[in-house]
Amino acid sequence: MKNFKSGTYINQGYYKSFQPTELNKQWLLDDMEIQQLLSKADRQIGRLDMYSEYIPNIDLFISMHVAKEATQSSKIEGARTNIEDAFFDKEDLREERRDDWEEVHNYILAMNQAIQQLNELPFSSRLIRDTHRILLQSVRGQHKLPGEYRSSQNWIGGASINDATFVPPIHTSVPEMMADIEKFAHNDEIYFPDILKIALIHYQFETIHPFLDGNGRVGRLLITLYLVDKQILKKPILYLSDFFERNRTLYYDNLMRVRTHNDITQWLKFFLVGVIETAKNGIETFDAILKLKKEKEEIIQKNSTRSHHLLNILEKLYQKPIINAIQVVEITGVSNPTAYKILDELQQYGILKEVTGGKRGQVFMYEPYIRLF
Repeated sequence: MKNFKSGTYINQGYYKSFQPTELNKQWLLDDMEIQQLLSKADRQIGRLDMYSEYIPNIDLFISMHVAKEATQSSKIEGARTNIEDAFFDKEDLREERRDDWEEVHNYILAMNQAIQQLNELPFSSRLIRDTHRILLQSVRGQHKLPGEYRSSQNWIGGASINDATFVPPIHTSVPEMMADIEKFAHNDEIYFPDILKIALIHYQFETIHPFLDGNGRVGRLLITLYLVDKQILKKPILYLSDFFERNRTLYYDNLMRVRTHNDITQWLKFFLVGVIETAKNGIETFDAILKLKKEKEEIIQKNSTRSHHLLNILEKLYQKPIINAIQVVEITGVSNPTAYKILDELQQYGILKEVTGGKRGQVFMYEPYIRLF
């Protein structure tokens, strides 16, 4: 990595674009600190992945991880939706929050569909474009070629291209550069650890900036997709956007430093620290979920004469931690008055909290569970 060269600036007349060096080549890892961090990252991901094996119905909890990833990734781009907002119906939110809600929901849809597509499609340009199409449907950026690589020059920062912080490669080279990413992802002849591969792919994707809008969100989403595709994770349970959001300045500075100082080492270290910290947090969250689940189930079984209905509702709350009386009726088949009694009971046990403050159209939240995220 000592001789790493990130790319060259190319004169395009009144501005210079940055042309990154191709990824699909032999890489030599000669930094002991990176090797040590990589070893820790492998261990923590292995521990996290074990939860896919022994937590029953782990898919219930994955929707919360995806919702958190969607809100944090969108927050980096300026959206202001909270994780609990993501579970409300659009009509239940104030008008000014609905656009942000739509972006977060598109992210959730894009992630879920991409994970499904991995059953038939490898990690590829097609998968990336399909994911982008869903991400931008009916939201800000919907007129910026959803699902298509850009056909014009874009830039990052600054009011115009002349005072831009960074100008990505010219649009005519985008298909070729994205093909290089795809070849690198699947080149089994070149041995390079997959966690470092996706760190390089994420950097390269953000440098190419292949779309007119949504590059940041798609680039962060690719990290999880790659780890699932390579079977490093059996389930999509590791998301780095929360780490990037909390270290936003460092995130952008380290990406930029690769281009300005050829310093790929610092980016890889930052990425690996993110993986280690995120995996540890994921393990703690799963432990806390199991503890909370056991505690609330015991309270219901000990105190309720309707424990069957309450446990059924509790199970649904792990997937969608917001509920109302109509949904209780749909889940349990009880009458409307009984549904309200069930909701009262769940409030008494510290499971639900009413969040609208009104008498009609009440909505209840599984607050202790949301707090874990």
